[in-house]
Amino acid sequence: MNTPTELFDRSLFRHRRLRALQAAKPGADFLMKAVAEDLGDRLALINRSFPVAVDLGGHTGAVVKAIANSGKAERFLRADLFGRDPSLPPPDLVLDDALLPFRDASVDLIVSALNLHCVNDLPGALIQIRRALAPDGLFLATLPGAGTLTELRDSLTRAELEITGGAAARVLPFADTRDLGALLQRAGFALPVTDLDTVTVRYDTMFALMADLRAMGATSVLSERSRAPLNRRIFLRAAELYAENYADPDGRIRATFALTTLLGWAPHESQQKPLRPGSAKTRLADALGAEERKFED
Repeated sequence: MNTPTELFDRSLFRHRRLRALQAAKPGADFLMKAVAEDLGDRLALINRSFPVAVDLGGHTGAVVKAIANSGKAERFLRADLFGRDPSLPPPDLVLDDALLPFRDASVDLIVSALNLHCVNDLPGALIQIRRALAPDGLFLATLPGAGTLTELRDSLTRAELEITGGAAARVLPFADTRDLGALLQRAGFALPVTDLDTVTVRYDTMFALMADLRAMGATSVLSERSRAPLNRRIFLRAAELYAENYADPDGRIRATFALTTLLGWAPHESQQKPLRPGSAKTRLADALGAEERKFED
């Protein structure tokens, strides 16, 4: 039996994230900071506290800081792919978020930011997260979703097709919000919620956008990516197409980040449950103050 090819090169993912952190380009972590702040705000609105929280894949420390600022966790741990490095603060745990080492029902809160989209078996990872959570524990995560970097994908693909007659995948595939919600249900989470927030960032040129993506460690880590780099002619044509199709009147180009936030609870008997069909005690017509009419056969 052949082993299926993994979609993402996890070793390359780790390498590029580590290289980006070591280079530490000022301001390149703007998206991570915004997502971490949003996750912290969401936590602050939840009317309960969590004894043990885990920042899953929190390579910058922004998420664990947001958890601490929310005041909702008594103890918080930062788990990362990287071990001790002289230029980086050490994480509390070194682990791969595709294979969690936690015992069942051992933590109360797991938060992840811009990390799980590069896990090869996302359904399996979500099942592991749900099992690691204690009853009534919370999972909260943000992933880039479908629509992210659609302008860059389109420009690179069209330029490569135009010049070479073929095109390779240059931008990661991203999951649809509805599909992610279905995965939460499939993993056994109670009261699952997904929502989408679109962030548009403007740049002077396509090359400035690509420099930021490299500085984030967010360039393609597809296992089946083309090993042949794009030549200068294709890049220049892609930049022209980007400016022609996705520029504002002032000449600056737009880059879209579609951020999908997932929220789900480990099941617990105290949680709200939907009523059984036919168990309602109030008619909809009464609630709306409308006259009920029966249709003729």
